[in-house]
Amino acid sequence: MENKTDISYCRKDFSILQTQMNGKRLAFLDSAASAQKPACVLAAMNEVYESGYANIHRGLYGLSQNLTQAYEGVRSRVASFINAQSERNIVFTRNATEAINLVAQSWGRTFLSEGDEVILTEMEHHANIVPWQLLRDQIGIVIKTVPVDETGALDLVAFDQLFTHKTKLAAFTHVSNALGIINPVKQMVEMAKDFYPEMAVLVDGSQGIVHGSVDIQSIGADFYVFTGHKLYGPTGIGVLYGKAELLNDMPPYQGGGDMIETVSFDRTVYKNAPYRFEAGTPPIVEVIGLGAAVDYLVDIGMDNIAAHEAALLEYATAQLLEIDGLSLHGTAAEKVGIISFTMDGAHPSDIGMVLDQMGVAVRTGHHCCMPLMEAMGVDSTARASLGLYSNRDDIDQLIEGLHKVKSMFS
Repeated sequence: MENKTDISYCRKDFSILQTQMNGKRLAFLDSAASAQKPACVLAAMNEVYESGYANIHRGLYGLSQNLTQAYEGVRSRVASFINAQSERNIVFTRNATEAINLVAQSWGRTFLSEGDEVILTEMEHHANIVPWQLLRDQIGIVIKTVPVDETGALDLVAFDQLFTHKTKLAAFTHVSNALGIINPVKQMVEMAKDFYPEMAVLVDGSQGIVHGSVDIQSIGADFYVFTGHKLYGPTGIGVLYGKAELLNDMPPYQGGGDMIETVSFDRTVYKNAPYRFEAGTPPIVEVIGLGAAVDYLVDIGMDNIAAHEAALLEYATAQLLEIDGLSLHGTAAEKVGIISFTMDGAHPSDIGMVLDQMGVAVRTGHHCCMPLMEAMGVDSTARASLGLYSNRDDIDQLIEGLHKVKSMFS
């Protein structure tokens, strides 16, 4: 019987990890950008395309009925995965970015007015900044930001002090994609609701959903978004969780087929949520792939994944601190397996190119967090990010590559 607390057996499910990059063993350390896909996800999607494909919801023949049932079954399994109240809280989108834009353009344009305040943080991904700037330019909302301290953690005192009678929404990330820092989202939701119970709260869970268990009812957020491709599923599929009473008060974000009850040239009657937000033919096969990924993760256990990555993060951090001239960015205690760093004398792009030749895949740049980079006083970092399939060999290969960087640029 497999020991679920030791998830090293999972590497066999990712055939790409058995390949090479530039003639070297592949050490894939860019899962925060997009995770690799296990065989079960690929098989589930291929099976639909090969022997079960049809459009869904309106077909009366067997293929359509069966795939409709499978598609809607994923909605239920996603709801269970995050402990949502119902599958009707789950809206399928293209990605987390579209989910945030949906909230901004549907909820925001309906319930916010000129002068109303939206609180963001300095560590937000651009996907949780730009949609609110677009809304600001459209209707005149005011954006306020929570600073980070020298460790990269949010200043919760400053967060509390930003609330005024005009604050209508707080939107913040669960886990920093650039630094790996875990924000106390449950506490932050409580702070917002204690100040003004009607304040809406959106949590960007794109990284939070990947590295541990998420209980959305415990967190208490009104909206929670995440994307499939970071969760070991396919691209082109994301999830918006919303409280039912909010979703049903929001107008459709897009119009077209499948989100309507009736259409005439005089008026259109829309379906209730979540269907009113899913115009057109949906990403059917991608939803099936997401369901397979969720099933795979449930079988392994999110707590086991979190423990595995925590042990690797501790090992990697200790090794990195031994390298002279290397600086870690984001050193707060509560972290997941995302490590951002710079090295004296070597630009992050140089680091990335040398590591590439050593078979190590890392991300370099601003990580779609330019305001955070500015707050930290750097223009970019190198970022190594762990997945459930990462192991000590990956870390050792990274360290070997960084010593190569040091020898070339010191």
